[in-house]
Amino acid sequence: MAQNNPESAASFSMDDFEKALGQHGYGYAKGQIVTGKAFSYERDGALIDIGGKSPAFLASDEASIYRISDITVVLPLQEEREFLIIGDQNAEGQVTVSIRRLEERLVWDELKEMQKDSRSVQVKVLDVNKGGVTVNALGLRGFIPRSQLNEREDLESLVGSSLSACVIELDQRKGKIVLSNRQASRAVNMSKLEIGQLVEGTVVSLKPFGAFVEFDGCTGLLHISQVSKKPVNELEKVFHSGQAIKALIVNIDEGKGRISLSTKVLEQYDGEALDNLAKLIDEADDRKDRARKSILG
Repeated sequence: MAQNNPESAASFSMDDFEKALGQHGYGYAKGQIVTGKAFSYERDGALIDIGGKSPAFLASDEASIYRISDITVVLPLQEEREFLIIGDQNAEGQVTVSIRRLEERLVWDELKEMQKDSRSVQVKVLDVNKGGVTVNALGLRGFIPRSQLNEREDLESLVGSSLSACVIELDQRKGKIVLSNRQASRAVNMSKLEIGQLVEGTVVSLKPFGAFVEFDGCTGLLHISQVSKKPVNELEKVFHSGQAIKALIVNIDEGKGRISLSTKVLEQYDGEALDNLAKLIDEADDRKDRARKSILG
């Protein structure tokens, strides 16, 4: 049986180990995150010390997620930071690295969190096309469809401006980022609302289950069960599209962007909203305190 030789093991130094790794093709790999420092600027990039036999190379257009004209501004010499390896080692053992693509990973993660938490992001409008506007969203290119803009007519006037937007669709594999300016505005407006508040709006559509009412940049649902204390058989006999109406907010779900309205809490007798809706709306301001107390207990 072969015996281990302590002297032989001791003689196998770290230098020998590194040589063995090099002979077998081991080392830095594409997709790996490494720590290093820039030590020299080149005409089209910088040399980065990442602890390998050869310095890594960072091209100028890989130095930032934003367009820059001077690499020294975003990458000071001898400042330690992380880099993403984007190219396999060449014959001299040199790899190419990127800051931009590492930052892109972080931005995608941030956008996913924003979508999950329904948070808005400030974006800059870059250009206009037939369907909407392209924007810069944290350094990545995004799109806001015309239907999701507050200003839907003169899109050219938006170029260069900043908008608040919510993420409504993400596909990192396809590089797809779709946002909504209207949804972000609604979220801001919703934050100013409270249960028991009387709102004045316009009926914008009727559905079998209720009427949608627009007010102060928000849309609320007056469910058919909240119209009157008496059953409503045909909603079209009570409301019509474009009708002005007053109602009380009875529930707010900011996470789902839902606002529930009620006119039945303003009734002085069961069925008043069906018999004399005009009077109920005229006297809504005088009745709101009593209705609010009934909702909040």
